[in-house]
Amino acid sequence: MKKNFSIIGIAGFVAKRHVQAIKATKNNLISGMDKHDNVGFLDSNFPDCKFFTNYDRFERHISKVAKKIDYLTICSPNYFHDTHSRLGLKNNINVICEKPLVINYKNIKQLKLIEKQTKKKINCILQLRLHKKAKILKSKKDSIRNIDITYISPRGKWYAVSWKGDSKKSGGVETNIGIHLFDLLIFIFGKYDELKVFYRTEKTSSGYFRFGNTRVRWLLSIEKKNLDLFDKKIQNLREFKVDKKKVDFSKSFNDLHTESYKQIIQNKGFGIDDVAPSIKTVNIIRKSKVSKNIEKNEAHPYLKKIIKNAKIS
Repeated sequence: MKKNFSIIGIAGFVAKRHVQAIKATKNNLISGMDKHDNVGFLDSNFPDCKFFTNYDRFERHISKVAKKIDYLTICSPNYFHDTHSRLGLKNNINVICEKPLVINYKNIKQLKLIEKQTKKKINCILQLRLHKKAKILKSKKDSIRNIDITYISPRGKWYAVSWKGDSKKSGGVETNIGIHLFDLLIFIFGKYDELKVFYRTEKTSSGYFRFGNTRVRWLLSIEKKNLDLFDKKIQNLREFKVDKKKVDFSKSFNDLHTESYKQIIQNKGFGIDDVAPSIKTVNIIRKSKVSKNIEKNEAHPYLKKIIKNAKIS
C-alpha cells in the first residue's frame, strides 16, 4: 500500500533527494512547504503536490489532513528541525528528519517524551551507515589503527549571509559538515574514549578522537584559502583515509536516501537514540577549549599548514 508524504523545506537542495526517494519507492507526495517557490522540479515528479509558501497555512493543512499523511519529512534549515519535528508528532504523523535532528543536545529529551506520548517515531537520515564500505569498515574495526578525515569544501560570500553562516542557526561547520562523519565513526567504533579540539574558528575546525586503539584525526573547513594550499585547480578536498588508504564514499551516495526510505517504510529507520551520540559530540566540540597539549601524531597532518596560513592572512 502506498504511503503519503509531505515535505517542509521542499525548495532546498537536499529535498530533491527526498522527492526522488519517495518516487523511487513508488509512494505519494501530497504536499510541500517552503518560503521559496523554486519548485518546478515537482512537475516531472509529483505535479499534483499541493504547495505552500506560508507556514501558517501549511500548518493548518497538516492538521486538516493529518490522518492521510504517513510521514512528514523535514528538510528545513537546521534551527527549525526541532519545531517541525514536533509539528509532525503532535499531529500524530511519523517524522523523517535530515541532519541534525536538533542543534542543542538538551532538546532530545523532550522529543523522546513527545514520541512516547504520541506513539509516533522520528526517523533520522544517517545515510552513510547504509553504505557498503561503512559496513565493511565496521566488520574490520579491531584491525584499524589510524583514520585521517579531511573535508575542505569552500563556500562563497553568500554563506555568511545565509542561516548556514550563523552558528546559532546551523550549529557551525562541525554540524553542517562534520556530523555525518562523526556519526559514521560512532557507528563503526562505538563510544570514543578521548576527544580533543586543536583548532577552531567559524570556518575551520580540527581535532582528534581515540576509539580504543584507533586514532582519528579530523579537519573540516569551508575556507578557500585552505584549499589553495594544496591545489588551486580543485573545487574541494574530501578524503577519508584508513591506515593511509583512501576510502571513497561518493559512489552510490546518491542512492542512499532511497535506501533510507526503504528502511523507514519497513519500520527499520534510525531513531533518536541512534542520532543522539553525534549530536552530543558536536555540542561538546563547540563548547570545548582548544587544547594546546598535543601528543605526537594527534594533530591532523595538514593542521600546521592551516594555522600558518591563518597567521599570514
